[in-house]
Amino acid sequence: MNPAALSSPARYLIVDDEPRLAERLAQRLAVAWPEAACLGLWHDGLSASQAIDQLTPDVVFLDIRMPGLDGLLLAQSQLDKVQPPRIVFVTAYQEHALEAFGLAAVDYLCKPVDPLRLAATVKRLKALLGEPALRGVDAMPTPPINPPLHYLRAGSGDTVTLIPTEDIVYLEAADKYVRVLTATGEHWVRASLKTLHAQLDATHFCLIHRSVLVNLRQVRAAHRDERGKWQLSLIARAELLPVSAQYVHLFKQM
Repeated sequence: MNPAALSSPARYLIVDDEPRLAERLAQRLAVAWPEAACLGLWHDGLSASQAIDQLTPDVVFLDIRMPGLDGLLLAQSQLDKVQPPRIVFVTAYQEHALEAFGLAAVDYLCKPVDPLRLAATVKRLKALLGEPALRGVDAMPTPPINPPLHYLRAGSGDTVTLIPTEDIVYLEAADKYVRVLTATGEHWVRASLKTLHAQLDATHFCLIHRSVLVNLRQVRAAHRDERGKWQLSLIARAELLPVSAQYVHLFKQM
C-alpha cells in the first residue's frame, strides 16, 4: 500500500434510497469511525455510481433494493476496476447475503444497524485499508463479523463462474489477482489473498506460505524431503506445495 495513503483518512459514501436511514447511518459512522471522511449521501444507484467514479471513495455503504440501479448491480459494476471501493451492504433484507459475499463484500449489515455490529465492521475495514487500530470503540468486544464465503465469483470477459469453496484446492497470490486452483482447472479472481483469507472458513483454509492458501480438505499428507523441507501432497492435483518454516508446526502431527 502507498505510504501516503496510510496517512490520509479513509473516505466513504453512503447510498440508501431512504434519506432518514442514510442520515442515521452517517451519524453512527461519525461515532464509530470519527477519523474517516464522509463524502456524502446518495439516494439512488445511478447517481451513486457516478459519484463513485468521480470521488473514488475507499468504502461504500450500500443499500440493496433501490430504484433504477440496485445495490447488487452497482457493486458488480465496481469489480472490474483496478482499485474498487470496499463494499459494505446495509439492508433490511437478509436473503441477499450469499449473493453479496459472492461480490466480495466486506460485510452485510441488517437494518436497523446495531452500533456494536457497526464497530466490528469498522474494525475490519481499518485492517483491510491498512489503518492502525485505535482505542475506544475498536477495543469493544465484537460479535462474529459474517458467515464465511460459500463460493467465489471469477469473471472472464462476459462470463462469470461461481466456484464452490469446497472445490478449491488452493489459492495463490498473483499481483492484483488471486489464482484459484480446483481439481479440473484454474480461475482468476480480482482480489487480494489477504481479503479472501479473511472471508473464507478458517477451519478449512490455512496459509502455508505468504502467497498460498490451501484447503485442508484437499490435502492428502505432509512430507519432509531429504533437505528437511516440508511439502503438502494434494488429493486432486499432482503438484507438491512447499510449506514455509513459520507454518510447519501446523502439519507435523498429520
